[in-house]
Amino acid sequence: MSFKLNPKMFLNQKVLEKPEMELHRLGFGEGLLEAGKKNEAVVGLCCDLTGSTKMDLFAKEFPERFIEVGIAEQNMIGIAAGLALEGKIPFASSYAVFNPGRSWDQIRVSVCYSKTNVKIIGAHAGISVGKDGATHQGLEDIASIRALPSITILAPADYDENKKATLASAKFIGPIYLRFGREVVPKITTSQTPFAIGKAKIFVEGEDVTVVACGPLVFEAIKAAQALYPKIKVEVINSPTIKPLDCDTIVKSAKKTGAVVTAEEAQIIGGLGGAVAECLSENYPVPIHRVGIKDTFGETGGPDNLMKKYGLKSDNIITAVKEVILMKK
Repeated sequence: MSFKLNPKMFLNQKVLEKPEMELHRLGFGEGLLEAGKKNEAVVGLCCDLTGSTKMDLFAKEFPERFIEVGIAEQNMIGIAAGLALEGKIPFASSYAVFNPGRSWDQIRVSVCYSKTNVKIIGAHAGISVGKDGATHQGLEDIASIRALPSITILAPADYDENKKATLASAKFIGPIYLRFGREVVPKITTSQTPFAIGKAKIFVEGEDVTVVACGPLVFEAIKAAQALYPKIKVEVINSPTIKPLDCDTIVKSAKKTGAVVTAEEAQIIGGLGGAVAECLSENYPVPIHRVGIKDTFGETGGPDNLMKKYGLKSDNIITAVKEVILMKK
């Protein structure tokens, strides 16, 4: 019996041999353009990073529905909240390190407390921003936003899932934070792969250990599961929604496998790892090991080199799997 992806998920089987690559951020750009065509209430705002965030696709098609705010993230959120109160569906974009990094107070009061229908976009998230260095690597964004009431947090795995998350965000009523990376990433999902806000999906079925991942680390989790098969059968769960976490799916898997590893391109303190640890400690305590940024800032370097140095590759997930299985025994 050979290793395979869950056929129920309609995944891209090529990812197991020779992955197709696509810009993570392009999924947002194309998704926003499509959302704008479907609903004229959709508007875009950006902080002088229109091309970098791929919001330029929307701005060129709908210039009358786009506002270039300039380098003023707090002002952008205030404008977005006002537009939402007037019935618009604003997507406010910048780099994750600036939005929510510089606009947290406005997000807290004008968006979350007021429950305005604002979609906050954190592009270039994670350490794989690479040569831009520590000042531009948004690693703390999930933790800082997850503490705020009333907001949903999305971290899609690849281009297609990012596009779906953007389209779903346009239909969703309420504050959303959507984060994604700068670089090209393997295409794991397809146009047929199911996506729903608040739902995690099993991409690989297993029985010995569960790996819960989000963003680019979903691919690394699949690589780890393939390398360990059949000696260790890893269940890989893609959790594109970090808040509200799909605790039911994670607990059900944990009851089957008895051990859990989390994997994310963000700080494990307060990130997906923290959310999963909270879920399990309250509902079904099992050994857990968290793969992610471990309470440190990044540095300047090539994206792949940084992912290796900071322990965000399949080899690191393999090590974590072996360690957590020993804890289980």
